[in-house]
Amino acid sequence: MAKDKGGTTGGTAAQKPTSSPETLFRSPRTVLSAKSLAIVGASERGRWPSQIYQNLKTHGYEGKIYLINPRQKEIYGQRAYPSLRDLPEVVEHATVIVPAAGVAGVLEDAEAAGVTTATIYSGAMGDGEEPESKKRGAWLKEFLAHSKLRISGPNCMGYFSYREKLFAYPNGDLCNVPAGPVGLVFQSGGNLQFFMQVAADRGLRFSYGISTGNEPDIGLEDFLNYVVDDPETRQIVMFIEGIRKPDAFMAAAGKALAAGKPIIAIKTGKSHAGQEAALSHTGAIAGDYAAYQAMCDRYGIINCQNMDDMVETTLAFQSTRRPKGPRIGFVTTSGGTVDLLYDYMESENAVLPPYSPQTIAALKPVIQDGISPKNPLDVGIPSTHEAAANWCRIVHDDPNVDIVGFSTSQPRKSSGYGDMAPPFQKLLDETTKPILAFGRMIHQTPPEAIEQQRQVSGMPFLLGLEPTIRAMKAMWFHAERQGKLPAKPTAQKPSKLTPETLEATLADYGIALPKSHLAKTPNAAAEAAAKIGFPVALKIQSADILHKTEAGGVILGLASSAAVKSAATDLVRSAAATHKGAKIDGFLVQEMVSGVEAIVGARNDALYGPMLLAGSGGILVELARDAQLSMLPVSAREITKMVDQLKLSRLLAGYRGKPAADRKAMEKAIAGIAKFFLDHRAVMSDIEINPLIVRPNGQGAVAVDVRVIWK
Repeated sequence: MAKDKGGTTGGTAAQKPTSSPETLFRSPRTVLSAKSLAIVGASERGRWPSQIYQNLKTHGYEGKIYLINPRQKEIYGQRAYPSLRDLPEVVEHATVIVPAAGVAGVLEDAEAAGVTTATIYSGAMGDGEEPESKKRGAWLKEFLAHSKLRISGPNCMGYFSYREKLFAYPNGDLCNVPAGPVGLVFQSGGNLQFFMQVAADRGLRFSYGISTGNEPDIGLEDFLNYVVDDPETRQIVMFIEGIRKPDAFMAAAGKALAAGKPIIAIKTGKSHAGQEAALSHTGAIAGDYAAYQAMCDRYGIINCQNMDDMVETTLAFQSTRRPKGPRIGFVTTSGGTVDLLYDYMESENAVLPPYSPQTIAALKPVIQDGISPKNPLDVGIPSTHEAAANWCRIVHDDPNVDIVGFSTSQPRKSSGYGDMAPPFQKLLDETTKPILAFGRMIHQTPPEAIEQQRQVSGMPFLLGLEPTIRAMKAMWFHAERQGKLPAKPTAQKPSKLTPETLEATLADYGIALPKSHLAKTPNAAAEAAAKIGFPVALKIQSADILHKTEAGGVILGLASSAAVKSAATDLVRSAAATHKGAKIDGFLVQEMVSGVEAIVGARNDALYGPMLLAGSGGILVELARDAQLSMLPVSAREITKMVDQLKLSRLLAGYRGKPAADRKAMEKAIAGIAKFFLDHRAVMSDIEINPLIVRPNGQGAVAVDVRVIWK
């Protein structure tokens, strides 16, 4: 067993929050629902302040509005004031729309005037590489450290508060959208308005649309917490570029999950490699984005592939019903659609159950002769909406089905089919499972289709086959986790673990190790091999060599003492060639163990805390990328699910005539490493078993190579 003494990792474990919720979050209440505000930088020539002023006046904002401009006494026919200090009363919020060079003075005025919050629209306040921007950013950091004033932005485009009629975003069209249940928190101000426009055209309605900016103070997590607490917000959509306060983010996400409010998100940065990849295989696989995905899995956050999927998934959750399983039953009007659904369901790993005999018997009398009822069901063009609703009812009643998808065309004035609302509303009134309508392709939505969707309350209309499948899967993903508070690791405790006690301690956690012996010289290695029994494996031992296989530091299947001596000499020569100056500590002699090769690892992620990895092991571990990552702690059920999702599970079950492997022993070893790491993470940042050899069924699993990165 290797006992490497690698260096420290590039980051340390994220500490779990010990603060109360009151200290975790900064309140954006007066940003989003100010009862009075000032527009600093108001000017008839300024497009953004002019648009925001018109938004507030046109759409009925009931609070007081003050205009600030030191060079004008009147703007938009209203009195203007030189500064916030000169106002006749204290305002709750200031929208600061001035060039970056003037921001500091405005914030000092706001502080002196007793303003509660301010939104800075200007960039160049710490972002980018320009020296002046960096200087302003440093000033802002120092200012915030001593100020009671709370800041939103800088470098943002503002926000929409629909019920409050507080439209402080420079877009007039979106102010006309009626208020609704979807809260949006975007770190991209530009993408916010484009998403909202498309989503509004599809019938989605909003409670808030928030652009967060650079977030030196009030940030993504604070806005998320606010909309989670808002009783009128039932869904949350997020555009994430980076999570600056992971403890607060996870606390807010946990509240959303417990409250049954889905978070539908997209995050940039998937293509960026993790910064710690070079330190371990586990680090290479469990990079920054993979850790983010593991966090989403734990907290029930639906992480979308693209912004189009975000629209469809948000629409799907307009149905307040939640499936009780992942099984989808389809009713379609096209054989070609059926063929595509087969392909897409397989590629998305979605569950397509067979219809029950009762369902088949109920369908035969009401569909065309010659059609063999199966899932997906092709019934041809329906004669009436009543007939289509009846097909959906029959599929809904199938005990094998958890969610129903009905493929049809969106209503148009020229369709000739009449009003689909009455029969489908009746269907929804008499059923309990989610029923979603969907079109085969994404297309422009006519107004009458949006009205029809509004009338058939609870049956949203999605577009595109693959986005629809992913949205249906998302409904079960969230339903499976909804209402449950995510498990968190216990506080880190001191550990007396050392490299010398590692082997015995692992055994205490149920980690089986091969017979092995550390030898200083080739002769000593040969003697150890004779005692262990041939054949053996020989591995170079050096704290300077992290990945032995890549360095040619492992030789397998040595069948004699002479072979061991010769191999030891070869290992030293190979190490000298690949790692010049490396200090060779000796050789590890191990019994040969055969079976299915897996990898099990645990590490401290700098943002999200302790993580567990399990996957296909051996020399192809990074190339195969067959791995699952989970936040710790994990339950036995979660470990089973991790293994189920691996391609390796097919090898474990017995592949192409090979015997089944001892999967239970593998899961036991995974559980052992998970607990071991949580108990001793105070002294290590990373532990990896590669390979964990899973022997034939009933013969256990053996940790052939264990590597620790000590703190």
